[in-house]
Amino acid sequence: MNRLPIQYAPAFDPNSSENLKINEALMTDWLVAFLQDEIVRRRKMTKAVVGVSGGVDSALVAFLLARALGAENVYGIRMPYRSSSQDSLDHASLVVQATGINIQTIEITGAADGYLNLASDADGRRRGNVMARTRMIILFDQSQKLGCIPVGTGNKTERLFGYFTWHADDSPPVNPLGDLYKTQVWALSRYIGVPSVIVDKPASADLIVGQTDETDFGITYEKADRILYYLLKGFSESRLTEMGFPAAEVKLVKRRLDTTHWKRHLPTVAMLSNTSINDYYLRPVDY
Repeated sequence: MNRLPIQYAPAFDPNSSENLKINEALMTDWLVAFLQDEIVRRRKMTKAVVGVSGGVDSALVAFLLARALGAENVYGIRMPYRSSSQDSLDHASLVVQATGINIQTIEITGAADGYLNLASDADGRRRGNVMARTRMIILFDQSQKLGCIPVGTGNKTERLFGYFTWHADDSPPVNPLGDLYKTQVWALSRYIGVPSVIVDKPASADLIVGQTDETDFGITYEKADRILYYLLKGFSESRLTEMGFPAAEVKLVKRRLDTTHWKRHLPTVAMLSNTSINDYYLRPVDY
């Protein structure tokens, strides 16, 4: 009797990003539809404002907004601090040239230093948080002035790592990138036409001279995204180590994920009734 040859599953490769691949064309159409639905249909608005930092995340959002609302209805705001790099300003200008959106530059040094001059002991992290919150004050104020909605730019990896300033970067009510890992943001940005000089440069919050995201993390986005993918699927640390992921990297990513959970939620409110907002009182869209 002829027997079929035994088929073995290929060995798992912890260095593969196959599971993170996306259909860029479909994803673009979906995110454009999402922005149109959230901004125009649900909120009855036609314009949006976005902080354009010169980084890939804000560049991608600007490109998506231009498609969703029309470039003439999108307002990009550059908000440099005196230590911001010239490259950031130049790259933000490239985004404006490529998309045709409106642009305004508002220097935040005076506003941020108004407080920082009173906080001479502030370290780099505190100073960076003040700058981020100053930028968000401007973004929301400009949205009121222009009669439009502020749109966020934080990606999934940053959000899972807690790598943002609470009540700043993650504050805008609409965010098209919040469920895209950083490596997926890069892929979608290349597809949609974000200038390569922006996509290919080291990711940085540009709050401290010479700072990069991956230096702060102690791991690359590529490695972090592969581990996060499986952690969010319910795989344990020990299982990931068995699969071939370095134990130290798994521990680092898991610790980041667990210790920043609070940043991804609204303030914790003491429940005193059965109408507690966001606990019991929910609109249909909240379920």
